[in-house]
Amino acid sequence: MTQPIIQAQNIHKTFRTGQIEVHALRGVDLTIAPGEMVAVMGPSGCGKTTLLNCLSGLDSFDEGEVQIEGTSLAQMSDRVRTDYRARRMGFVFQTFNLLPVISAVENVELPLLLSDVKPREARLRALDGLAAVGLSDRADHRPAELSGGQRQRVAIARALANQPAIVWADEPTGNLDSQSAQDILTLMRTLNREQEQTFVIVTHDRRIGEQCDRIVRMRDGQIIDRGNGGDPAPPQPDSAAQA
Repeated sequence: MTQPIIQAQNIHKTFRTGQIEVHALRGVDLTIAPGEMVAVMGPSGCGKTTLLNCLSGLDSFDEGEVQIEGTSLAQMSDRVRTDYRARRMGFVFQTFNLLPVISAVENVELPLLLSDVKPREARLRALDGLAAVGLSDRADHRPAELSGGQRQRVAIARALANQPAIVWADEPTGNLDSQSAQDILTLMRTLNREQEQTFVIVTHDRRIGEQCDRIVRMRDGQIIDRGNGGDPAPPQPDSAAQA
């Protein structure tokens, strides 16, 4: 069998504020194969975003292990983990996170420049990225001059600029109208199939889930359905977790 690109075992994460403890993740196990497009779904506060942040190394966890491409995140120093994210991961967020004072092509080429790609090559790759998402004619436009759907396309081009192995997307269609949301989903599905990149998408939108390879369902900080016949985690009496 192909080695998993993402493997999480017994992940626990607790947030503490004064005397209050919120058990955001409670013993999560998850395996994702290379090239899969997986939707993580569940009610607000179930731990979806926390899981994405822990799997991608954006946040730490209290117990368990996460391996990405066969390497344990816990064995990486902060510097190595940051460098690994820059080279092998892409991120797409609901709020786009584009820099407003620079153009679309400059937003896309920025992670390349930060990864020491030479400026000329970075510009060419950024233009290719915008072409891949259908925005060649908007390369010189700033974010304020673009529609919500176009801004999200720029964000996707930026996420894919370094040709990452994994793309993490947190509610990527949350701020879009239904047609723009479908266009973005179709684009991600096409890129997933053509480039064989792994997509992990946190979403409330059932239409996204229905068009992914499988749906991982969460509730109260646990995975209750892995979408592939895996046994759900046993229920726990604790209060609902935080996303």
